[in-house]
Formats: sequence, C-alpha cells, structure tokens
Amino acid sequence: MLVTFKTISSSDRVRRGEIHTERGKISTPCFSPVATQATVKGVSPDELYDLSAEIILVNAYHLYLRPGEDIIAKLGGVHRFMNWKKPILSDSGGYQIFSLAGLRKVTEEGVRFQSHIDGSYHLVTPESSIKFQEAIGTDIMMVLDECPPYPCTKDYAKEAKERTTRWARRAKEAASGKGAVFGILQGSMSKDLRRESAEELTEIGFDGYAVGGLSVGEPKELTYEVLSYITDFLPKDKPRYLMGFGPPEDILFAVEQGFDLFDCVMPTRHGRTGQAFTSQGLLNIRNAAYASSQEPIDSECKCPACREYSLGYIRHLIHQNEILGARLLTLHNLHFYLHLMRAIREAISEGRFAQFKKEFLARGNKR
Repeated sequence: MLVTFKTISSSDRVRRGEIHTERGKISTPCFSPVATQATVKGVSPDELYDLSAEIILVNAYHLYLRPGEDIIAKLGGVHRFMNWKKPILSDSGGYQIFSLAGLRKVTEEGVRFQSHIDGSYHLVTPESSIKFQEAIGTDIMMVLDECPPYPCTKDYAKEAKERTTRWARRAKEAASGKGAVFGILQGSMSKDLRRESAEELTEIGFDGYAVGGLSVGEPKELTYEVLSYITDFLPKDKPRYLMGFGPPEDILFAVEQGFDLFDCVMPTRHGRTGQAFTSQGLLNIRNAAYASSQEPIDSECKCPACREYSLGYIRHLIHQNEILGARLLTLHNLHFYLHLMRAIREAISEGRFAQFKKEFLARGNKR
C-alpha cells in the first residue's frame, strides 16, 4: 500500500489520525493549500514548509493543458518541477471540466471538451486521467467523476452517480500502482444515492474516499444534511476527503462528521482580494477604519504578516494593488487555516473538540 491510514484518537465520529505516504506523514484532520497550476499563488515552497503544510493539491486538468505531460516529465515530475518535497494530491479536474458547460460533452467513454485557453478539442477518459496523474508523479490521485449541478433531477443524479462508479472501476483497473487512488462519491443531495455510491466504491476498493458534488450552489442546510449521513457508509480504516470545502465553520462541522482531508482556494483567493481570516471572524482589509491602524491583522496570530507589519500598511498595499499586500494576506490566511487544523487535532486528542468548536463559533467565526 502506498498510502496507509491509522486513527490515533477518536470520539463518536470525530477522529484524529495519520496518513502515511512514501513522501511523509500527513496529520489529520488536515487542510491542503491549493496549488492549481503547480504553485500556491504568491507563496514559495519554503514558506509553505515554514507554515507546516504537509500536503498540497494540484489540478490535473490545468496541468494537462499547460505545460502538459511531456514538459513536466522532462523536468523530473511535478515534485521536482515545483520544488515540493512532501506529498501532493492531484484532483482529476472533473469539476473543472464539468464547469465548462456548453464546451463539453459527456459520453460513456469519457468527456470531450474544448480548452478554455485556446478552444482546442480534447478527450479525457478515466484511464487517461489516471495515466496522466501517474506520469507527473503525484502521491494521491483522484478518479475522473461526473459532478452534477445543483439543482438537478434525481434521474440525472442517479445517472451521474452510476457513470462515476463505472469510471471509478475503469480508473482503478488502469492504475499501475505508482500512486494511491481515491474514489469519489457522487449522488447530489439524495441520501439513498449517496449511500449507493459509498457502497459501490467501497466494493471496488480504493486507498481513500472523497466526497464531491457539494458546494455547487446548494443551501448549506442541505450540504450539512448530506455530510451528516455519508461517513457511516465509508470504511473506518481509510482516509475521507471532502473536496473543495473551505469556510472554517464548515470544516469544523465536517470534522465532527469524521472527515480527514480538506482543500479550498479561500485562503489564497481571499488574500488576493483583501480579506483576512482572524480569530474574531473575517476582516475586510479595505475598510477605511483600518487606514491608520498600527495593530496587526490579528493580535493572536504569529504569522510573518502579523509579526512584522501593521494593518494600516497592509491596507495601503492592497489599495495600491501591490503584490506584497496580496502575499502577506495570503501567508496570513494560510497560517490561520493550518494553525486552526493543529488546534483541532489537539482538541480531539484532549477530548474537548465539542467545546473548542463552540468557543470558536462564539467568537464571530461565521461566514
């Protein structure tokens, strides 16, 4: 097995664990910074190490289009390409392809689509997606799935779920064992379809299980209802990955349901648009009230931005569209997320996660 998982401590569904890979250990619950195009925007690998990041995510769809498999292979694989020595998880790009709407066509063979870059035509199959991820050398690979939109009919959700299962089986059969392969649950907002998806993927057998098709525009109440139902049907000895799930309060809810891995562009995207996650909630750095503030972004934070720079200065940088402003806010937001995950792990080990969650939300940490 290229990836193994063990639970260190747990209470009800909440659990703390470790994912072991050939490139290192991942302590869970864990947040993965998103390096869509083989870079976490504005942040160097050394800075990510300093922030204690243990895994990052790249996107196979984007890397397939540019720079392409040949260039990455010639430059030594994606780890050497981007100078990252720890584990890398690659998303198959299924969500990105399905977001192309009128530019793609789904068949049993796979997905035919037009590049959003130059309009060129491509075919991605379950087999070619896995082979590409193997070729660039990622540690954890995601199968190609069909992500239905919200809302959609139950018939469409069922069809997408069944195709995802068939594609998952083909992807596993095509995999050569160069990396761990995770199956992806689909089924939209239907509990029975989600259960069927979990049971079908478990029968095929994967190194881990991801949940896709959420955060696609559905009400949060529906998201929570689905999440509170799913994990009972997933193996306890495998990691559970909730794809693209980012708001801190949502991560806390998902941890409560037994999920282990998370990723989202929110820390970096919010940093580029002048928003900071803090111990008191989300802060809009562009607010005029902060123009002359000598305080840090967050008095409880130990990140480079909060140690060295004032809120007033960072606001000035953001208003002037200076690259340093976006970098400092991105570093701060990533520090916030990774520190939050460490605090969650400690709370689980000490048997006080419920109290930790209650106190965190009481301080204004709501989207």
